[in-house]
Order: sequence, then C-alpha cells, then structure tokens
Amino acid sequence: MSDFTKMTPAALARLHLQYCQRYENLRSQGLQLSLARGIPSAAQVALSTPMLSLPGENDYMAEGDVDCRNYTGLQGLVEARRLFSSVVGVPPDQVIVAGNSSLALMYDCIGYAWRHGMCDSERPWGREDTVSFLCPVPGYDRHFRIAEEYGIKLISVPLLENGPDMDIVRNIVASDRSVKGMWCVPKYSNPTGTVYARETIDALASMPTAAPDFRLFWDNAYALHHLTDEQVEIANIAQLCEQHGHLDRALVFASTSKVTMAGSGVAVFGASARNVAWMLARLAIHTVGPDKLNQLRHVRFLKDAAGISHLMAQHRAILAPKFATVLSIFERELALSGVAQWSKPKGGYFISLDVLPGCAKRVIELATGAGVALTTAGAPFPGGRDPNDSNIRIAPSFATLEQIRTAAEAITLCVQLAAAETILDGAQQKIQKKL
Repeated sequence: MSDFTKMTPAALARLHLQYCQRYENLRSQGLQLSLARGIPSAAQVALSTPMLSLPGENDYMAEGDVDCRNYTGLQGLVEARRLFSSVVGVPPDQVIVAGNSSLALMYDCIGYAWRHGMCDSERPWGREDTVSFLCPVPGYDRHFRIAEEYGIKLISVPLLENGPDMDIVRNIVASDRSVKGMWCVPKYSNPTGTVYARETIDALASMPTAAPDFRLFWDNAYALHHLTDEQVEIANIAQLCEQHGHLDRALVFASTSKVTMAGSGVAVFGASARNVAWMLARLAIHTVGPDKLNQLRHVRFLKDAAGISHLMAQHRAILAPKFATVLSIFERELALSGVAQWSKPKGGYFISLDVLPGCAKRVIELATGAGVALTTAGAPFPGGRDPNDSNIRIAPSFATLEQIRTAAEAITLCVQLAAAETILDGAQQKIQKKL
C-alpha cells in the first residue's frame, strides 16, 4: 500500500474507484456487526457462571456476625473491603463497597458535592458561579456526560503518551478557582490505552490548586485488565496525595463490572478517612445498605488476590487474540497509507484510531452503511465535538473473533475510501482556485 498523501491525483482516482467497487461489494453482504461499546463477551461473562450458585442457601453470615440478608452494613462487608482495598490503594477501613456501578458512584459523588459541597468546601458546588472540570482527551464519554448533567464546564486537556499534558493542567488549576475536579482514567485509559507515568501521577498529587476542594476523580476501571505478559502497575495516587499534603484530593473508583458479571458486579470507592465519612453521611440518606449477599458472593468466588489474578488471566486469553487481530489488520492495510494511526494498548478495552482530519464522521458513516456499528464520532471529547474530526474508538471485546476480523477489514476499507475522497476533494478545490 502506497502513501495516499504522495500519490498523484490520477493514481489516487484509480485507487478510489477500486475502493468504491469493494465498498459496494461489502454493502451487499448485509453485515450486522458492532465494535461500538466495551462490553464483555458471552464467553467472558460465562467465566463467572459459578457465582450463580453462591453464596448458597445456608451461607449468608459474614464476618462480625453480619446477616447479609438484612439491612445495615452501609460501608460494605469487611471481607469485601479487604479483598478490593489493593485495587483502590487504600486500607480496608477507607474503602466503601457499594452496588453494581462505579459510574453511579461518580454520578452520586458529584451530586452530593453539588448539593452539599465536599468535606472541605466553602459552599455547595451548586452555589458557585461556575464549576469546571478538566478532561484529558480523548477520554471517556460517560464521564463527560455526568459533568454535563450538572452544567459543569468541561475544559479539554491533551492526553499525551504518559498522561495528561501537565504543563497545561498545572497552569489551569493554579489560577482558576472554578476548577473543582479532573477526570482521570490512569491505567489503560479509555480509549487510547494510555498509562499515566509515575512523574505524571506525582505531579497531579503535588500541584497547587486555586480551589481548596479540588478533586481527582480517579477511575481505575481497567486496573486488572491486562492484555500482555507485562502487567503494568501505576503509582498509588492516594499515598502520593497524602505525602504531598493533599490528603483529601483523590477519589478512587473501581468495579467488578468487567471482572465478574457486568450487570451484577460491585462498585468500590477508596479515599481519605474524611472523604469516606463524607460519602457515608450522604449514602445514609440515599440507601439503607448495599446488596451484601452479592458482596459475599464475590468474596466466596474470588477469594483473594490470587483468585482475582487467575480469573483475569482467563479474561486475557479471550480478549488478547481479538485485539491482536484488529491490530494486525490495521498494520497490514493502513501502516503505509499515511492516513491513519492507532494505539497499541497493553490493557483495557479499546483501540484508539486516528484518521485524516475531517474524516472520522465519514468513516463511521461508511461503516454504518456497510453494517458495522462504531461509537459516534466525537464521543471521546466533551460535548461530542472532536475539533479535528479524526478520532474513532474501536471496541473489540464483544464480537466473536471471526466477526472482529470481518469488521476490522471493513473499517480499514472505509478509512481508505474516506481518505481518498478527502484528498481528491482537496486537490480539486486547489485546481478550482487556480482557475
């Protein structure tokens, strides 16, 4: 494959015609495939099927004589907090194990801050003239939508190879009191697979902020989701915040949504003792307690860190070949084209594909026309607006390996066709300007 950007208009026009013919053949196949959302496959969910018989008819008592069939236990079972404390990086007494969704915990956390303020706020966030959040981009669309729900102003910050651009971050938070928080997916970031370097995490923990109640919303959603032999670890944000005198800065979230059963997992919150007390005070009004039987089920099934690692190795065996297939097809079809770049993640659930500026919407339109569903163009940016119209999130987890192979080949054809169209249109516009 030659570099599109170096081809003569005549040569590219001939290639464009070939792509059009191939695309019409692709459309005639009537495909119905989706690489749109990072959903575990049926094979992955099946790994946790034994949980359906747990904890068992006569197994409902937890440590401390807690009857899991009944109310109370707002902070979650002791053994569940102990099991997941290493995932969020704080001691068990600074962990809350809640319902099935960490996203719901984040939503509620902002809602509580909006109505009451954080434990160190001067006033409720909802009474501030403006509340802003920093958003490393490309990022997680659901994070952005939570903030937008409350009218929070979103400020995009470039996500670099080692994390967010800290020169920009430090400058903004030091001077703008309206900046109350920052979304972070520090490990195998959605959608790029970026891993925050220790220097970046240390800078986030230590930087001065104009807002005294600034928070890092630290969504460690993919902490356990390795795709390679190298099981990447990151610095402990809670410990670094404490070392730098910002004890209450980090709010760490995680869940078992992609570990056990996506709709029936448990969510985990880890933070300083003051933040945990603040959260529990709010939860005491919100609920009379979580599903402790489900927490006990997880404890019985996962048992310990070794049990979690064993299960995640099984997930990796299913996921890794799917990612490898997409990456190999991209390499074969696009590596020399000059019109696309993509991430090569070591973990997580996504591949980030960057096409020629101005082409992402067209690629997705072509893919949709050929029966391949992709995430909406612009989704990894606040407001769904990608300033370059170039980023596309690829989610290879749910489909079968054969479906993924077909979909990846279809996507590369759509990228090639859209790029050829764009370059030819640009060449034609130059000719018209000269006339």
